[in-house]
Amino acid sequence: MLKKFSEAVAKNEYYKLWFKDAWPYITGAVLLSIFQIVTMAVSGNPWGVSTAFANWGAWILQALGVSVEKWYFFSSEGALAVLDRGLLQDPASMRNIGVIFGALFSVLIASGFKIKKIKTKKQVVAAILGGTLMGYGARIAFGCNIGAFFSGISVLSLSGWVFAIFIFLGAIVGSKLLVKYFM
Repeated sequence: MLKKFSEAVAKNEYYKLWFKDAWPYITGAVLLSIFQIVTMAVSGNPWGVSTAFANWGAWILQALGVSVEKWYFFSSEGALAVLDRGLLQDPASMRNIGVIFGALFSVLIASGFKIKKIKTKKQVVAAILGGTLMGYGARIAFGCNIGAFFSGISVLSLSGWVFAIFIFLGAIVGSKLLVKYFM
């Protein structure tokens, strides 16, 4: 019964259109813009991702008994208030959790989830190095591609355009390094 149902759903043209096939870039751009407007209207802040991850790390360290209140990053009243409210009361954390589960749901419903075997140690080194550099870059740039680039440009900030130029240049350099040393 379940197999017949899943076969019928897979043959449905609307399922294929909405869930299986890739959406046009313009659709993604419009949806991102709408989400940015809603985020700004509801929370009063532009969309950001990486600060919530710093908060998650702080909450984990606090649970382990480490005092983070005197750290420079958490020295402002606003940052301390976020730590006091906790994960479920932090809009940025809720958005991040929504993005994570939304991406998982999208991959599962499109039957695109795959666990791939790691082929070489170079892949592991590239992933760790790339993730570390991205995380470090997001913190020193006061945001990632969402907070510093997308949100920056959406509020007509010059820093968003500067970020766009350097993220483009970084992608070129990173791609060349990836091909030369890790592939």
